[in-house]
Amino acid sequence: MGMKGHKYETYSEELKRKAIEMRLMGMTKATVAKELGIADIGRLKVWMRKYKQQGEFGLLDHRGRRKNYVDQERYVRRLEMENAVLKKWLEITKGEVYRTSIESYKS
Repeated sequence: MGMKGHKYETYSEELKRKAIEMRLMGMTKATVAKELGIADIGRLKVWMRKYKQQGEFGLLDHRGRRKNYVDQERYVRRLEMENAVLKKWLEITKGEVYRTSIESYKS
């Protein structure tokens, strides 16, 4: 938690991407921070965690009003899951209808 009146340094998405790229190439946090002028080395750890969890969406600044941003990968995965559930439901429903029609035909 910050102190009242304390201003935090903000970093651009481009700088965050560059830092992530440098870390993925094997550079240490201290080296990356020194080369890019990042005051808090702990920020790199946070950026890496967010990048691994959410991809580039995790590097965006989410404070204030959010712009309409659609994380397409997550959206596509959700739609694929919904399609799989609907296909399974349709398969089950067809089986029940088929069984019901056979039973009524036998009667």
